[in-house]
Amino acid sequence: MRRISLVPKLLIAALALGLTACATQPARNPIATFVKSPNVDDRKAQLIVVHYTEQGSVDESLQTLSDAKAAHPVSAHYLLGKDGHIYQLVPDGLRAWQAGAGRWGTMTELNSASIGIEIDNNGSEPFTEPQVQALLTLLGDLTTRLHIPKGNVIGHQDLAPTRKIDPGPLFPWKRLADAGYGQWPQGELVDPPAGFDGWMAMRVVGYDIRDRAAALRAFRMHYRARDDGKDLAPEFQPEDLKILYALTRPGS
Repeated sequence: MRRISLVPKLLIAALALGLTACATQPARNPIATFVKSPNVDDRKAQLIVVHYTEQGSVDESLQTLSDAKAAHPVSAHYLLGKDGHIYQLVPDGLRAWQAGAGRWGTMTELNSASIGIEIDNNGSEPFTEPQVQALLTLLGDLTTRLHIPKGNVIGHQDLAPTRKIDPGPLFPWKRLADAGYGQWPQGELVDPPAGFDGWMAMRVVGYDIRDRAAALRAFRMHYRARDDGKDLAPEFQPEDLKILYALTRPGS
């Protein structure tokens, strides 16, 4: 039997690993002397944003989210198929082009501050049970591994109410809340005290209220599973105020 030396194969493997490691390291400026400082960390996501694809199939969405030649290229970190299959398109530590212009609380550069999860859904159908289970699994992984607070899970509509309505009124936010993700009113809903400022409470929750009608529409889609359309009057209903009070009262 002919003896085959393993040395060349090991050298090739080592070289490949070295090249891979180099490829994943940030480039150093060739005109500067590099003196490594330990006082650094990776850019950290603080928020998870849930979307629906509003397309016909997961294959179509995979194409859209990876098309570098599109007029307006978009991406996301993850895509969930109707069968619950989880696709990753962008590494967690990199900036995906998914949130766009918007605001949540004091955060304004949402692409840099968030992980984006697209769900294969055309916008007018219920989310499948495998999708919900896969999302809960993924949220558990991301919040644990990336140290993102479990309450920091929102919809695209929440951060960009003048532009977006996804994941829409059919998304099961209560299911996520029961598993510990996102914000949800706890306890019995009661009338707020006299002088309660609903718009201030909206800001405390995180909404940008410069367009009050759009913000209120997004709030109702998230917390009341209803879409009152873009022409709704920016006026609170008693149920809105009860929910806002429950979300913002001390101890909530």
